[in-house]
Amino acid sequence: MHNDDSFDLQGFLPYLLAQAAETASAGFQRHYKDRYGMLRTEWRVLFHLGRYGPMTAKDIGARARVHKTKISRAVAALETKRFLTRNVVTRDRRQAKLDLTKNGQAAFDDLYKAAQAFDAQLMAGFSRQEGAALKRCLAALAAQ
Repeated sequence: MHNDDSFDLQGFLPYLLAQAAETASAGFQRHYKDRYGMLRTEWRVLFHLGRYGPMTAKDIGARARVHKTKISRAVAALETKRFLTRNVVTRDRRQAKLDLTKNGQAAFDDLYKAAQAFDAQLMAGFSRQEGAALKRCLAALAAQ
């Protein structure tokens, strides 16, 4: 046991960020898991396709910063749920363009509204200036 009181884990920024992210993610999880049986990575894949349009799994992984294995599993699960389709890219048959089905688009639309409401609920405890500053700081950290 280390008895140096100069370092407090509760104030360590990576620890605080992880705790905040886990709390927020767990709160929103009930929307996509309970309604659609999705896991976190599935929700993220669905969101990227709904928000940005058809793209490859590789593109989603790069944009979402998620490992390709997790993306691959999420794509397979969403395909099984009939939320997305794969269309092989003719110039590179190893890749497929992913797109939402009508069911996938409907799920996205529903979850998009739920996400907006959840975000507003999370931000309700902050003034407009505090909320804007928090989001700017988090975006800056994510961009490093």
